[in-house]
Amino acid sequence: MSDTDLATLVRRAAARMDAAGLHFGHGTDNALDEACWMASHVLDIAADFPPEAFDREVGDEHRLRFEALVQDRIATRKPLAYLIGEAWFAGLKFRVSEDVLVPRSPLAELIVDGFEPWLPAERMQRAVDVGTGSGCIAVALAHHYPQLQVDAVDISTAALALAEANVRDHGLNERIRVLQSDLLTSVSDRRYDLILANPPYVPEASMAELPPEYAWEPALGLVAGADGLDLVRRLVAQAGDCLEEHGILICEVGEAAAALDQWLHAEPVTWLEFAHGGDGVFLLDRAGCRRAAGQA
Repeated sequence: MSDTDLATLVRRAAARMDAAGLHFGHGTDNALDEACWMASHVLDIAADFPPEAFDREVGDEHRLRFEALVQDRIATRKPLAYLIGEAWFAGLKFRVSEDVLVPRSPLAELIVDGFEPWLPAERMQRAVDVGTGSGCIAVALAHHYPQLQVDAVDISTAALALAEANVRDHGLNERIRVLQSDLLTSVSDRRYDLILANPPYVPEASMAELPPEYAWEPALGLVAGADGLDLVRRLVAQAGDCLEEHGILICEVGEAAAALDQWLHAEPVTWLEFAHGGDGVFLLDRAGCRRAAGQA
């Protein structure tokens, strides 16, 4: 082991980031994983590079680029995904910019592992990704379910442009339709087997308490009224008319989960569990959405 092998550089970078008090919640949850992500980008090696890669000697050019990236991360508190213009979701790489949230939803686990017992794969023909942002959820759905036609909707024109680029990158233009829409307003005439949504759900009072990294993300994709449910209430009301009889809505509400339980106290909501971390994701079927809409 030397001062210029990858293991040493990664370990030192992680220690510097930890000492600087950085927040890790935009693709990684710790400094060591973030340093490895930096290394894979700078060295153009697989994100899940094998252990033997740590013995690799890093030349001066790559070492300087790596150290500059570490310094930028510390100095700016900008999420790494924005610094390098890319992120990973459900095993796929996506372009990202400050026009969209950094992909990180636990919905990735559902997409990869499947939606049973609530929705068997053979009953999935049409899906919509509400608030698509970078398009990562829509693309991951279409990638993992070849029979699926997906609508990707967002209110932001800048986000839609990025989503279209990611759809093209993955060669899914024929199965993903990118549309501007305020929630489901522009697709209210369509019926879906699956509605997936990761809408804004941060209560206004919580915004000031978030780590500096979140200030780089568009507020349009984060904040949602006093209790975080401004958009979710509207979405649930719309979903009942946009789902097939067997269809389901799966929506992430994060820290607004308690507020949702209070709002839907009379409606049995299914809260999903995740093997790889994440919570605050609920499921309602069509009948549940329609009953909930009566409580709005």
